[in-house]
Order: sequence, then C-alpha cells, then structure tokens
Amino acid sequence: MSTPRAAAVAGVLFALLFGTALVLIRTALPEGAEHRSQWVDGSAGHLKIAAVLMPFAGITFLWFIGVVRDGIGKYEDKFFSSVFLGSGLLFLAMMFVSSAVGAGLVASRRPQVDEAAHDEVVAFGQVLLTTLTNTYALRMGAVFMISLATIWLKTRLMPTWLVAGTYLCAVSLLIAADISMWVTLAFPAWVLVVSLLALSRAGVIDLHFHDPDVTPGAAPRPDKT
Repeated sequence: MSTPRAAAVAGVLFALLFGTALVLIRTALPEGAEHRSQWVDGSAGHLKIAAVLMPFAGITFLWFIGVVRDGIGKYEDKFFSSVFLGSGLLFLAMMFVSSAVGAGLVASRRPQVDEAAHDEVVAFGQVLLTTLTNTYALRMGAVFMISLATIWLKTRLMPTWLVAGTYLCAVSLLIAADISMWVTLAFPAWVLVVSLLALSRAGVIDLHFHDPDVTPGAAPRPDKT
C-alpha cells in the first residue's frame, strides 16, 4: 500500500476507533454528574468497551504518524518534526493511561468493606481520567496539530485552507480544553478530514477537492546544516 493511502486508511481507522472510545467514555462519565451516578444506568460497560478499543486506536495512530512523517520526506524540518513526533506520542500515552484508569473504575465496582473509602477512590479515578484527557492529552494533541500545520505551511504539501483550519482548531483546543469534555472529539474529527483529503488525492474517493495552492516543488529546500 502506498504511503498516502496507508496514511489515509490509518487515519480513518483511528478517527473511528478513537472517536467511538471517547463517546463511550463521555457517556459513562457525564459532565456535572455526581460521583458513582454513572453506574446507576449500567453504563460501566461503556468503559470496558472503550478500554478494548483504545489499544487498536493507538496502533492506527502510530501508523498514521509514521506514514505522515515518511510522506514529508526530504522536506522534513528536524525541529518541527521532533515536536510533531513527541507531542503525538505524549498524546497517545496519556490516552492509554486514561483508558486504563477507566478500566480500573469498572473493576472498583466490586463489593468493598469500606464504602466511604471506595467512594473516595472512585472520585479520585474520575478526576484523574478527565484531567488526563481534557487538560493534558488534549493540549498535546493541539501541539501535534500546530507542529504538523507548520510543516505543511513551510512545505506547501497541504492546501492553505487546511493549514488555517488546523491552526484555528488547535488554538481552540488549547483554550477550551477544560470547558467541555466533548471538545476532545475535535481531534479525531481533524484526523478524519486530513485522511479523507489524502484519500481524495490518491484517487480512492472523489470529494471534489481542488488544491491550486499546493506546490510541493516550490517548497524550500531542507536545511542541511
């Protein structure tokens, strides 16, 4: 499979798997709900499914990072590529940890001797999960987007509208990360848009995208110093 198609397929799979896992987590841990109230309707199963989906989402995201970086090729900027790779791995690691915390919350439903202590453990786990996803992972995802958009801007490998939209979305994530738990869905949505554009360029689908401002040959030569 060619690099553009591999990146696109990996991105679409990640967007679907990761987006589904996020929705399951959000519905299991609704905003503003009292601690342990999410167990009343039996939605703990959502966290179990999310914990199963997250590793597969992580695998596709790693593939997406690899093939995108390979696609940049000789136009790679070492500084921004390092930030791009580092922020992507940090984002993925934090989402793995938050998923594991969710699995721990499900396991904590077993009968406990000290019910008050159990409530405290559940409260700690919920705050840890939401803080990891909203405060830290989401902002690392925004840095990932900014670094990749900067590479696209310097190399002209992607259209200007996508670069501008990426910057706007990333800044919104940085500012509004703690406002709503659902803001996290902006990241897989962005990956899906990038992947669909790649599929369109590869001729797999026809989205009637026109990229008159994309001229990779006019991109600056890589810094050899």
